[in-house]
Amino acid sequence: MKLQGLIVTIEIKAPTLPESVPDGTIATWYKKEGEQVARDELLVDIETDKVIIEVVSPTDGVLQSILKQSGETIVSNEAVGLIQEDSAPKTASAKAKKATSAPEKGDAGASSTPATTAADDSVVSPAAKKIIAENQLSANAIAGSGKAGRITKEDVLNFLETPAPAATPAIPQVRTGSTLGRLEERVPMSRLRAKVAERLLQASQSTAMLTTFNEVNMHAVMEIRNRYKDEFEKAHDGVRLGFMSFFVRACIEALKRYPAVNASIDGNDIIYHGYQDIGVAVSSPRGLVVPVLRNADILGLAQIEKEIRGFGEKARDGKLSIEEMTGGTFTISNGGVFGSLLSTPILNPPQTAILGMHKIQDRPMAVNGEVKILPMMYLALSYDHRMIDGKEAVQFLVTIKYLLEDPTRLLLEI
Repeated sequence: MKLQGLIVTIEIKAPTLPESVPDGTIATWYKKEGEQVARDELLVDIETDKVIIEVVSPTDGVLQSILKQSGETIVSNEAVGLIQEDSAPKTASAKAKKATSAPEKGDAGASSTPATTAADDSVVSPAAKKIIAENQLSANAIAGSGKAGRITKEDVLNFLETPAPAATPAIPQVRTGSTLGRLEERVPMSRLRAKVAERLLQASQSTAMLTTFNEVNMHAVMEIRNRYKDEFEKAHDGVRLGFMSFFVRACIEALKRYPAVNASIDGNDIIYHGYQDIGVAVSSPRGLVVPVLRNADILGLAQIEKEIRGFGEKARDGKLSIEEMTGGTFTISNGGVFGSLLSTPILNPPQTAILGMHKIQDRPMAVNGEVKILPMMYLALSYDHRMIDGKEAVQFLVTIKYLLEDPTRLLLEI
């Protein structure tokens, strides 16, 4: 912090990054130099290999200068900008605002809309303020329709329902065209996309990856789900019973029986984990992310479903933290939600195995000499052959198949 007369200059610093994230890149500035900013208002996004970190204003003031432009690399706690704050008492500032926002009677400008700032609490109704806080909005962006420009609850709800304009990409784009009107667009990879590509290439080049397949009859799980889904939702405050919780529980039981599948390789050492942290691959607008269910072995079906739903919402909104995506001893990827019938998942190092779920499809199956139409799903287990033998991999996948075809086994642990 620097003092200049009555003016206080405050540094906007990047947050402390974890050891697994050495640096970040300035993605988007939401304010320009010379613009007014409010305390806790979003100023800049910093993109790392895993998440986008939002940096907010530490105080009210004016954005004096931007020290790091979009595309530049930053490290932990590095200054990215400066905010100029007036050090005069806030009471005087409030009086000045009140004088400008409420002209006296007889003033020639009294009939016009008062000059006010939407960030002032005096022009935001309590109900509107609550919705603004819940949705992490900036009051400066909302136009007030109430008396003296007051922001009402309806103003905030209308703002939420209005589609936001597409943000200008922070990454430079180059378009080329021909006389035939055929356009091409060159856009650099985001850090997350580049990191995913790097890790997938590393996995394919540095592991002895094999994949074994099987299929599971989903009739029993679907019957339980259809029978109890309404009661389940009522008993657990709106949490819906899905298929992922059954697969997580089945994987946990199988991992306990085959600890090599839950292990990881560190150089020439094998690390056997005495716990099951299950990574769940989630698609986000920025690419594939893998948040982790910590201590999944002690979670019930409702807790698992609730956490996975929360991960999906955070991934969609770009709110997943680095801590939520660090670690994991085993990963489940569900390509079936997008219609995939069969695929080969790629390992998520340093883990040694990953399970791929696929689309449930009715198929004719031979059962006790008769042909029946059953809801079948293909399963794929990719594994590192350096650590896991083919026999263990097949037995692990067969265990999951048996547990899902007879879910009572999960309760009896047999």
